[in-house]
Amino acid sequence: MAARPLQSNDLALICEHRERMFAEAGRPSESLRSMRAAFETWVAPRLNDGRYFGWMMEVEGQVVAGLGMMVIDWPPHPSHPTDDRRAYILNVFVEPDYRGRGLAKALMGIAETKGRELQIRYAILHSTEQGRPLYEGLGWRATTEMSISWE
Repeated sequence: MAARPLQSNDLALICEHRERMFAEAGRPSESLRSMRAAFETWVAPRLNDGRYFGWMMEVEGQVVAGLGMMVIDWPPHPSHPTDDRRAYILNVFVEPDYRGRGLAKALMGIAETKGRELQIRYAILHSTEQGRPLYEGLGWRATTEMSISWE
């Protein structure tokens, strides 16, 4: 297995991974279809200019896992009192036949290394129930975040 940085031509696969990740988490397919189109429009320029970056894991030339990352503007906070940025990990996905082999863990390690290179002191992600044990095992902890949908 080998990790490589995301490339502009990974756009369709990034969108597919995101849609499948949410589908496996139980999200309704009708909302996923509209989300995928809007996400593709949103992520394409960010992938091209580097605001959205990450890595794909390949086995024998076939992409079997991926992870996206962003550096987001955020006001200084008790968890990062002198830094106005956070790393945001998103779209972590491993093909079902390759789960349990450490691919997501390896991708998370690469993301952590990159965050440290960028001198980012705090990172966040939103986990599915399936992913939670992995993240907890890597030292991530639940926070007090809440949400509401204003539709």
